[in-house]
Amino acid sequence: MLGLLGDEWTLLIVQRALLGARRYGEFLDALPVSNAVLTSRLQSLSATEMLSRNQYQSNPPRFEYLVTPMSRSLWPMLTSIWEWERRWVTDHAEPLPRMRHTGCGHEFAPRVVCRSCTAEASGNDVVAQWGPSGSWQRSIPGGTQRRRSSGHRSGAAILFPQTMSVIGDRWAFAMLVAAFVGMRRFTDFQAQLGAPPTTVADRLTTFTDEGILVSGDGGYQLTDKGRAFFPVLVCALSWAQRWFPSPEGPAVILTHTACGRRFDPVLRCDQCQRHLRGAQIRPVP
Repeated sequence: MLGLLGDEWTLLIVQRALLGARRYGEFLDALPVSNAVLTSRLQSLSATEMLSRNQYQSNPPRFEYLVTPMSRSLWPMLTSIWEWERRWVTDHAEPLPRMRHTGCGHEFAPRVVCRSCTAEASGNDVVAQWGPSGSWQRSIPGGTQRRRSSGHRSGAAILFPQTMSVIGDRWAFAMLVAAFVGMRRFTDFQAQLGAPPTTVADRLTTFTDEGILVSGDGGYQLTDKGRAFFPVLVCALSWAQRWFPSPEGPAVILTHTACGRRFDPVLRCDQCQRHLRGAQIRPVP
């Protein structure tokens, strides 16, 4: 999942495809992307079947890129990222637009609810445990993966700057998940994840600088901003386990303590209280 989605251009191209972009020029007009980067990402998205490349003209050959069920089902994660960045991240060159739910006509904020009991859920009442195919060792990167430099952000990173400090780096993603399940101390992050001390120190510094974690009492705690990232994490996990199932069973099992059932996240409109659908979400001009 992180191999596919830990790249901001990929997320932005899929987002534009979900909003109706289909042709090369439409993506180019909508995003501050170079021809080389756009061509590369469209090729990789087609190869991984996240977009379907179809020829609509033969002379000269022209292609369009259509959403597939795989990319269409990313809308809960993308909606959660948009809301988190809009509400919690202030260093955008321009404010991110609000969202409108065409089902009720109102501007809205998405809320995560449990599919089983329909009650709103948060990181405080969802418990995670490893499934048959899961472990810290299988969730962290190999030694050859390097962190992208935060000091050399592309034009895309201006749009989702802090989200990409989490999902654009596997060590950071693993450490934030660990914080959600109760890990607090530097030595615990290092021992459980098997991470080099410099890696742990670097990611903890990034998270504290961005206000996602706060240090104190001999450890690190999630802030309100950090806890608000919960919808992004659970929607990403749900997407990953749907499209990359293991024959051994799920990697992570989530339980909603309020109802005692397995937790499957659903997004709901905070205005009309109805379940959201991706096709009903539009940015407010």
